[in-house]
Amino acid sequence: MQRRSFLKSVTTASLFATIRPRQAEAALPAAKITRVRAYYPSNFNQTLAQSNAVVTVETDIGIAGVGEGGTRDLIEQCAGTMIGKDPFRTEALWQEMYMVWFYAPGREKIHALGALDMALWDIKGKALKMPLHQILGGAARDFCECYPTGGVGGGSGRGGAGRGGAGRGATPPPPAEAGANPAGGGRGSGGGLTERARATIEAGYRAYRIDASAGGPIADNVFNTRNRVHAVVQACKEVREGVGPNGDWTIDLHQKFDYPDALRCCKLIEDLEPFLVEDPTREEQFLEDIPRLRTMTTVPIAAGEEWGQRWDFNKLVENHDIDYNRCTLPNVGGITEYLKVMGMCETHVVGMVPHFTGPISTAALVNCLATFPGPVLFEYNYGDRPIDYLPEFLDFRKGKLYPNTRPGLGVTLDLKPLKMVCEVTEGVRSTRIYRRPDGSYTHW
Repeated sequence: MQRRSFLKSVTTASLFATIRPRQAEAALPAAKITRVRAYYPSNFNQTLAQSNAVVTVETDIGIAGVGEGGTRDLIEQCAGTMIGKDPFRTEALWQEMYMVWFYAPGREKIHALGALDMALWDIKGKALKMPLHQILGGAARDFCECYPTGGVGGGSGRGGAGRGGAGRGATPPPPAEAGANPAGGGRGSGGGLTERARATIEAGYRAYRIDASAGGPIADNVFNTRNRVHAVVQACKEVREGVGPNGDWTIDLHQKFDYPDALRCCKLIEDLEPFLVEDPTREEQFLEDIPRLRTMTTVPIAAGEEWGQRWDFNKLVENHDIDYNRCTLPNVGGITEYLKVMGMCETHVVGMVPHFTGPISTAALVNCLATFPGPVLFEYNYGDRPIDYLPEFLDFRKGKLYPNTRPGLGVTLDLKPLKMVCEVTEGVRSTRIYRRPDGSYTHW
């Protein structure tokens, strides 16, 4: 062999060895799920599809994952199918939990399933000693822009710098929708709309938000959609003045309007250039109303804070009837499903604006959406306030959420402030599920 050929072969072999590590070095460790526990924080949100219950999934290799969502009964039933299984087979575990009980799960059960799935991805990141966003392909953005539900200086959002959850203190109450809180963006809530909108943009947030309660109080809970349209339009003019010609603002019609009045409102605010108009009609009518609305107005349309599965909205995304998808974690069934939603939305050029959720779920969303190449905007209400059971959970500074380098979801959990409500150590086996010849699951 000539010297040049020999050196070339040695170099090629060395390079091949570098890019192809030995199988034992590349493989995840063999592991089994041994125990699942659920905990309620002191401010447990009993709204089933907004639960902030904390779940932990433990393994026989000493790694535990953390998730969020669900309620005791639903977590127990889903968790029973996981015991003794490989925690790294997230797709197979998801499919079994989804199909094993015969009837397709409703949105509340999907929430619990999503919490457990979130914990499985946390285990995977910790086993690989990598943050989730690196496992998913690496960050495609430097930070995620945010808007607070009720603006800064009061209500359910506050500005300022600092790392969310970096300190200790009392757990804040769960964020409230602006329409249910006098400080949520209406008049008389810590200054006029114009001033609040300006302060929110100056605090570093991307946009200021109002909802259909803007324009004054709703007396005796009576909402006259015909009369309300003009009050809302006037409020939108004040908000546009506050954010300035280059600032952004959003409005959540919150399903309050019947279709004719939703259309009137959208047409009347077109010249004010909202970043998005959310949930313009009743969610039950989205599949019929939003495609009609899409052809009648130029405002960007967002929808989906109540969606639970991609089958709720896949047609609206595929037909480009919405501009922004508001589905969130764990509501869609966890990270396994959220990745599929992201792929669907990227394919059809639909942005992701997840509805606000619990702090652990928000940490998961930052990891996921940091990798999404399309438009992203977070509804974020924790600001720099500490959470007593999360010494670390988010990196938040001046209206922006940053992906971090902590492994898994990047969450550090302190169990002491939490109340354990269930523990599952025994597996549940059901014959109500079949496998195809290749081992994949199918319905019975």
